Amino acid sequence: MNNEAPSSTISHYHFVTGRLAESALREVVASIAPRVKFEYSIGVMPITVAALMTPKWLLKHLVVPPQATVIVLPGYLDEGIHEIEKLFSAKVVCGPRDLRQLPEFFGEKVDREEVLRDFDIRIIAEINHAPRRSIDELLRDANRLRGDGADIIDIGCDPSSRWSGVGDAIARLVDQGLKVSIDTFDPWEAEQACQNGASLVLSVNSSNRDAAADWGCEVVVIPDTPDDEKSFFETIEFLKNRDVPMRLDSILEPIGLGFTESLLRYARTRAAFPDTEMMMGIGNLTELTDVDSAGVNFMLLAVCQELSIRSVLTTQVINWSRSSVRECDLARRLVHYSVKHQTPPKRLDDSLVMLRDAKLRPHSEMTLKNLAVTLRDNNYRLFAQDEKLHLLSAGLHLSEVDPFILFEQLMKQPQSDNVDAGHAFYLGFEMAKAMTALTLGKQYEQDQSLRWGHLTQPESHHRIARTSRHRRREPETNE
Repeated sequence: MNNEAPSSTISHYHFVTGRLAESALREVVASIAPRVKFEYSIGVMPITVAALMTPKWLLKHLVVPPQATVIVLPGYLDEGIHEIEKLFSAKVVCGPRDLRQLPEFFGEKVDREEVLRDFDIRIIAEINHAPRRSIDELLRDANRLRGDGADIIDIGCDPSSRWSGVGDAIARLVDQGLKVSIDTFDPWEAEQACQNGASLVLSVNSSNRDAAADWGCEVVVIPDTPDDEKSFFETIEFLKNRDVPMRLDSILEPIGLGFTESLLRYARTRAAFPDTEMMMGIGNLTELTDVDSAGVNFMLLAVCQELSIRSVLTTQVINWSRSSVRECDLARRLVHYSVKHQTPPKRLDDSLVMLRDAKLRPHSEMTLKNLAVTLRDNNYRLFAQDEKLHLLSAGLHLSEVDPFILFEQLMKQPQSDNVDAGHAFYLGFEMAKAMTALTLGKQYEQDQSLRWGHLTQPESHHRIARTSRHRRREPETNE
């Protein structure tokens, strides 16, 4: 079984659906076919809702025209369709569970793998207060950060006391195949770290630049104070004359303390040193701003990409920044593609669209009305749109803003005798998801996870098991 749209060499698609979705499917396919350049036919099965089809039932009713080269089944048949494949010479694929996603299914968007493939910004992820952690904790955190996309693990020392075990800690991390930097102004700690495999020292200014020439290690150069460009340029010249490899960091200031001016300093530094590597410490903004970090990280990575700042330093201390490394990993790929192809970073990849969904796909009012009168079983379908929850089953359409009132209304209906404890729990769980979707502006689909971008967790199918009180018959047909 193949769950992906076949290549454009395949010319005739036969779409399988139920009666309820027929008109919508015809409209969507008719708009796609001329652009993608394929012929098609649509097989309407004698069933109201396509999601109720089973492979066994479909085998009894499916008729495929001889010219069809691909059979596109509803997305809910993505398991157990091998018997269907055996009966037809055409290729069998499962389309999306929502027919409104057919344009994406046929590749009418930039290929995600191409968008996310390339980048040239390196992520330095800091572990704060490393001397207070055990070696096992450092190894665990470092490997987790590497898994999230970090290229270098920055070991943050405590400025108030010297860390006598810094050399051993660095050696253990390097032995694990990790690339490590040391974050300290203490020349002794920096020297010990470099001797044990650290590849970068953060940071060097006039206070410790004399010692830096002896470390044999790349360093990050900063000004003595953020607005002291004179000391910054003097330290750069000092280290350049001693052949010390370096990255330049003009110091990003938090909002309220000179944020915009600090961005301008980065631009001036790039203009003054067009061929020297640069770094931006973006944690100064994400950690010190009461806002979810994804958007902030993306904008700062965009600035870095346009200024050719090839490394960023971030951390994940405050809870709203707990996924910053992963966010930066995605952002650096998006901004690289955007700048390289001179295109806005829109409709490229939605992994960083987390709080709200990129687009809502509400059903029409007529669709819900038709569904309410055509359903023939007492299984409950839940929809979240028009600022309300809609609950439908055979001859029933309830809608309410408050899920508690909706459930009370349901329990007053004659068919509610099928709502046992397990069914009530299931409906409550789904209503909670639906309310979350309404509150945040997300698309709700029953029995599917809400989309949280790269944080989305797959959700097992939890439809209520059939019992004697709410057993479904084989799907209703016209026969």
